[in-house]
Amino acid sequence: MPLDKITFQNSGYFSKLMIDYLNQEDNLRHLYNHFPTIDSFKIQIEEKKRNYPLANRAILSDALKKQYKNTNTSTLTLENIQLLEKENTYTVTTGHQLNLFTGPLYFLYKIISVINLAKELKEKYPEDNFVPVYWMATEDHDFEEINHFIFDEKVICWNKESNGPVGRLTTDGLEKVFEVFKSHIGIGVNADRIKELFENAYLKHTNLTDATRYLANELFAEYGLVIIDGDDKELKKLFIPYVKEELLHQSAIKEVEKSYATLSNYFIQVNPREINVFYILDNLRERIITENGIYKVNNTDIKFTESELLQELDNHPERFSPNVILRPLYQEIILPNLCYTGGGGELAYWLELKKVFELHKITFPMLLLRNSVLLVTDKQVKKLEKLALTWKDIFTKQEQLLNKKALEYSTHNYDFNAQKIFLQEQFKSLENIALQTDKSFLGAVKAQEKKQLKGLNNLEKRFLKAEKRSHSEKLERIALLQNELFPNGSLQERIVNYSVFYKEYGDGLIKILLEKLSPLDHEFDIIVL
Repeated sequence: MPLDKITFQNSGYFSKLMIDYLNQEDNLRHLYNHFPTIDSFKIQIEEKKRNYPLANRAILSDALKKQYKNTNTSTLTLENIQLLEKENTYTVTTGHQLNLFTGPLYFLYKIISVINLAKELKEKYPEDNFVPVYWMATEDHDFEEINHFIFDEKVICWNKESNGPVGRLTTDGLEKVFEVFKSHIGIGVNADRIKELFENAYLKHTNLTDATRYLANELFAEYGLVIIDGDDKELKKLFIPYVKEELLHQSAIKEVEKSYATLSNYFIQVNPREINVFYILDNLRERIITENGIYKVNNTDIKFTESELLQELDNHPERFSPNVILRPLYQEIILPNLCYTGGGGELAYWLELKKVFELHKITFPMLLLRNSVLLVTDKQVKKLEKLALTWKDIFTKQEQLLNKKALEYSTHNYDFNAQKIFLQEQFKSLENIALQTDKSFLGAVKAQEKKQLKGLNNLEKRFLKAEKRSHSEKLERIALLQNELFPNGSLQERIVNYSVFYKEYGDGLIKILLEKLSPLDHEFDIIVL
């Protein structure tokens, strides 16, 4: 199974911020702790060891045992949960929403990144233990983002109302989704396995948290993955002091804004609120706001005095949920974590947060851009070779690629740059004459230059269009192949569900990915199945 790579920087699908981060540009250095290399983990381990309370380990391990009490899992995962009680055990973590049936392919790549990273760390630092963790985003409320997945260009959607944390959402109605999915999945051993996974996950569990835990456990338990639900009263007790700080002093917004001097040169991924905490019940997730010294739950009649709110926090910490700004802090307080692995958008908002961690004296984790993959079949590779395309070509935006190939196929030269340069030189001479004769002529000369250059550009476009017509058959085949690999002009991993490939390759798909991917390479992998 051949494998090829293209750097993240050359793929054309990553932001300037991520490219500069990967290049370790000096202007970003103050926004993170250590860049993720195998050697830099030694320093991170020492820092986390000093910073993570031993008492938290027993609470974490006990919480996980309770969360797993109804889940049949592997011996390795159970051992990893037990290992978390030891002071020489650390986690490497990724997080993801509770997307229906995992959502797009990159769900797999995130988890495989941390599984492989834990393995590499154990080889490098055998005296310590490393546990791969999947943090379920059970307290999110963006149901529209997670209620569907795409199988063979068909959108499989779960239509339901949701107002509270998605993890507490009942699975009612998913039997109808299952019937729709079954009608598209077809027949075969792997198709049957896919149907079994969906049915056991969503029709035999009563809420989305338990369904997602079951599914992720079925896919990855044999590799020791530990799945954690932060919507847990005992874990949130550890976060109470930090929630109090936010409620009383609204400090996070002040600390995040310190990163803006640097990040405003790129973009601000998320904007903090005055108070970065939600109040949640089974069917409610709303921001806490203040008005005239009274704390209110936005869009409700619920209100508290300061003392009442602090009493509510002490008695019911499970009703307080950190938003995107404070959730990373919560994660790093309850986990002995070394590294967070995520996509470009996730790392962009983590880069806003280092000052928040410094305020609370919590070790800031290393930030690792997850593995990215383009899965390609042998048939598609043969098409690519026949069309004389490279991997770099296939990552090029389609219009640019088709223009490039049309010119390559052409027996004529339609590059008018030489003519444009000659024209500009002639007009410089005319400008000199105008300056020496009558400066009022200068505007007319510049207008004529603009007109002539526009005419050359239009002529160039017409020639290129004619050339594309003469090679239309080849160019259409290129476009069709690229559309297969980059559906809707987007990365395959952001659109296609894993079941499309699982139907063909079964459990071998995950084994191939685990074997071929290396989390610290910082490259986009092309894997030919």
